[in-house]
Formats: sequence, structure tokens, C-alpha cells
Amino acid sequence: MFMTGHDGSPEWLLVVGAGVLGFAISPLAEVLIAKRLPRLGGLPALPVRITTAALTALACAAFTLRFGVSLALPAFIFLAALGVQLARIDVALHLLPNPLVIMLLAGGFLLFLMPGLFDKHADDLLRAFLGAVVLFASYLILGLISPGGIGMGDVKLAAPVGLYLGYSGWSQLLYGGLLGFILNGLIAVMILSQKNRSKATEVAHGPSMLGATLVVTLLLP
Repeated sequence: MFMTGHDGSPEWLLVVGAGVLGFAISPLAEVLIAKRLPRLGGLPALPVRITTAALTALACAAFTLRFGVSLALPAFIFLAALGVQLARIDVALHLLPNPLVIMLLAGGFLLFLMPGLFDKHADDLLRAFLGAVVLFASYLILGLISPGGIGMGDVKLAAPVGLYLGYSGWSQLLYGGLLGFILNGLIAVMILSQKNRSKATEVAHGPSMLGATLVVTLLLP
């Protein structure tokens, strides 16, 4: 639910604080990733780091505005911090590192345990687990049918994406899964039109999956 104060206005101070937190978490995450996964090439360029931090800040603020002070909010802050990093890496290297994908899945599930166990949202937790299984299985089938269109990294990322979409609701899972393909198709068309290429081989699908999760989670009730 959206967060409001006593006068009916949003608690902008908390929202801004979440944005500042996201802006601070982003460079810390990049340092840890560069240290733990040196094969990714170290820290990105400064403009990329600034852009990544700004996107993380916006996502954290948006999730805070959407969920307010709730036990589910830490899970979505975690999604914002790690999801933006995964999108950055996928755009730059066309790679979704297994340790980060597993961290997003395991961390998200553990953080969802708090509302599931302490806020009597066990049904949401179960739906999150089923969402992860359903979207992973769907992507796996697509990856086996069309290995050139869906990479195994995208298949693995479908599990944490399905976890978050499933927690939000069955409609979010459906529309989020479809929107990921729509966004990726639009990006592919833009690349083809701008670079006069016959194949959009440089389109990373992971950012579209994560972006669709953000949009659907924020906009659908």
C-alpha cells in the first residue's frame, strides 16, 4: 500500500532517505562485486557508476513509496540494489553471474520470510516460491526450444524474478513475465533502427526482465 502521513501526504522524508540509502549502497555493491568476481573486469567507469547509483536510488525510493514501512520493504530494497547491478553487468558483458543470481534468489526468499512468518503473509510466501518455480520452468522450456533466443543466464534469472513477481500476485507474475519479452523486443527494434543491423545480437534480456519486475510491482495493485 502507498504510504501517507497524518495529513494524507506521502512520507517524503522516508522516501528520500531510501533514495539516499540506494545511492550509497550502489558503489559499495560494485566494490564487493569487483572484489569477489574479478573476472568481470573490476569497477566500471565513473559515468556508469553514477548512472547505476542514480537508478538504484530511484528504485529504492519508488519501492518505499509503494510499500511504506512494511516487513516486505527490505526484500524490495535488496532487489533494487542487486537487480540494478545485474542489469549493468548483463548490458556490459552479456553475462548474469551465477553467484549474484543465486544471492538475489536466496536473499529475496529469506527476506520474504519476515512478512511470511511475522506478519501472517504465509500465502504470499508460498505464492512467491511457486512463482519462482513457474517462471523458471517457463524460461527453461523456452531456452530448450530456442537456445539462440533465451540464454541459460536468463533462465536462471527467471527464478528470482518469479519469486518477486509471485510474491506480489499471480497477475503480476503473468504480466511481468510477458512485459519482459515486450520490453526486450522494443529495445531490439530500437537497436536495429539506429544501427542498421540485420540482427539484434547485442540485446541483453536480463535488464528487460528486471525492468518489467519493477514496473509491474510498482503499478499493479
